[in-house]
Amino acid sequence: MKILFINACVREKSRTLAYARKYLENADGDITEIVLQNENILPLDKARLEKRDRLLAENKTDDEMLRYARQFAQADEIVIAAPYWDLGFPALLKIYIEAISVSGITFTYERNIPKGLCKAKRLVYITTAGGRIYADFGYNYVKMLAQTMYGIRDTKCIYAENLDVECIPCEKVTELVRFKEKE
Repeated sequence: MKILFINACVREKSRTLAYARKYLENADGDITEIVLQNENILPLDKARLEKRDRLLAENKTDDEMLRYARQFAQADEIVIAAPYWDLGFPALLKIYIEAISVSGITFTYERNIPKGLCKAKRLVYITTAGGRIYADFGYNYVKMLAQTMYGIRDTKCIYAENLDVECIPCEKVTELVRFKEKE
């Protein structure tokens, strides 16, 4: 089994990465890791979009520009490690998603309805947060793409939250709070 591990963690001592590595210890297959901060994945600007469109029109799907999409489409399982930032994930992951979302490689359209072309049966999204995860637009975004566009139905999120929240014993709360009377 080919497992594609997408590492969107940028901190040296990332808790998200530690959780992901623990998860991968029990994985059964060959793991290929993409460390997004070490890749030269550029966002789609006008020139890059035109190049991609030209490559697809000429059926040149073996071009280096499309390698991430090919790799993603051929994996049997996808594991994404992305810290919870600003209700979502780091921008590096969004740029990667732009690179893999390629019609004819990771999805196609049949009667104006997207049909996934990915081999993966499962996508696992791993995240951690220093505070509470109020709304996880990151996982929900990835889940919708996986299920709607890429054809990966089985998705799950493994998360840990409140990792930086200190618990204050009830008897200490009154010492820390300054009460004021309303005028």
